[in-house]
Amino acid sequence: MADPKGFMTTPRQDWPRRPAGERVRDWDEVYVPGALLPIISDQADRCMDCGVPFCHEACPLGNLIPEWNDLVSREDWRAASDRLHATNNFPEFTGRLCPAPCEAGCVLAINQPAVTIKNVEVAIADRAWADGLTPPRPPDRLSGRTVAVIGSGPTGLAAAQQLTRAGHTVAVYEKDDRIGGLMRYGIPEFKMGKRHLERRIEQMRAEGTKFRTSTTIGRDVMADDLRTRYDAVVIATGATEWRELHVPGRELTGIQQAMEYLPLANRVCEGDLERSPMSAAGKHVVIVGGGDTGADCLGTAIREGAASVTQLDIYAQPGAERDEDADPWPTYPKIYRLSAAHEEARHLGTAPAADADARLFAASTLRFTGDESGHVRALHLVEVDEKRRPVEGTARSLPADLVLLALGFSGPDRDDGLIEQLGLALEPRGTIARDTDFATNVPGVFAAGDAARGQSLIVWAIAEGRAVAAAVDRALTGTSRLPAPIGPYDRPMSV
Repeated sequence: MADPKGFMTTPRQDWPRRPAGERVRDWDEVYVPGALLPIISDQADRCMDCGVPFCHEACPLGNLIPEWNDLVSREDWRAASDRLHATNNFPEFTGRLCPAPCEAGCVLAINQPAVTIKNVEVAIADRAWADGLTPPRPPDRLSGRTVAVIGSGPTGLAAAQQLTRAGHTVAVYEKDDRIGGLMRYGIPEFKMGKRHLERRIEQMRAEGTKFRTSTTIGRDVMADDLRTRYDAVVIATGATEWRELHVPGRELTGIQQAMEYLPLANRVCEGDLERSPMSAAGKHVVIVGGGDTGADCLGTAIREGAASVTQLDIYAQPGAERDEDADPWPTYPKIYRLSAAHEEARHLGTAPAADADARLFAASTLRFTGDESGHVRALHLVEVDEKRRPVEGTARSLPADLVLLALGFSGPDRDDGLIEQLGLALEPRGTIARDTDFATNVPGVFAAGDAARGQSLIVWAIAEGRAVAAAVDRALTGTSRLPAPIGPYDRPMSV
């Protein structure tokens, strides 16, 4: 503990964002470049080095947060990087994309703003890359065993890297033309520049991991053929079966799923397209769904030049402070949060009919209406109470030329034939069934990540990848030294 009084003398200071009016004119990351390192050592000093650090429990990876906070406060970046990478394969991903349940579990958060754990994490990761502290770590010898990983999101990549470093020959199969899964085509460039993804992929290639893109298992390669070619198969395809909105008018054109819309904007940033065929430019946009994916759509539509953007959230607006009865410390609280996209919407006034940050809370969609050509032109909604019952006299409509459905995901995609060809058993909710060793009902086939857990956070995805790697390593060799931070039935802390 470098400064035993740091938590009392130093206020919380977050990584500053670029001015909203500036950053909406480009697709660069929203934070001020170079503005984090000058403040982060003092912020790390705020860590109290608790005797029982609940941030460990709140983080499924079990990140050694007090240890690397102390090392950062002393500016020992090499040791801090070693401690950070001991539990997390991709801290630059989580440092940018994770909502930081560790900060909700910070002991300081009982009565003060939490330590900026997420900012410290990303500062260590970026400094490690800048100082050459993340060289490839190929295995000393090969085991002679082979593993196929299906899916290249955070779960698949974490599993592949761990298994490669353990000495197994690993091939990652990805249905898209580039590696990264939703991190590649679902996360907007302004939240995480794809250069961070590219350098990890190159690190993994140098370690020996093989990548096979534009390959759908179940179509391009039959699932049984893959199973016979490899000693083990890890299914990490994610939960890509999006939820639908069954209301009158859903058949109108101009109503799209968020994950139909976001990948096209990412392809523009990749240079594949000059302009997205679903561009929001000049359109009145309504986003149905109040989560992070909806916020990603909001920031994307603003940058494309939408005439207006409104986001509907069926839940009531949460308060600014933790409700100790509903969400006691150290659980992750439902509080009012202002993402970068909402900050931009508030600054630009993108939704005159909504609240200041473009969201309409406690709002439920009734139906859509369109023009004579069958294109959507209006969304009709009603306010709802805490039990989602319509409130009489609150019905109204919003102009809508483009409607984006961001209602979450229910399980893995069933259309590619993978599940049926392997004969995988499913849970009642549609996810892949597995036992305590991440093994499915099919010998040699394991399942991890959102495909088996259900829709979750990136930090849980990486934890799943590390844990399934340990299970596969143990199945192939009889023992494993790989860490297993979670079990398949572990869940976030809750009341």
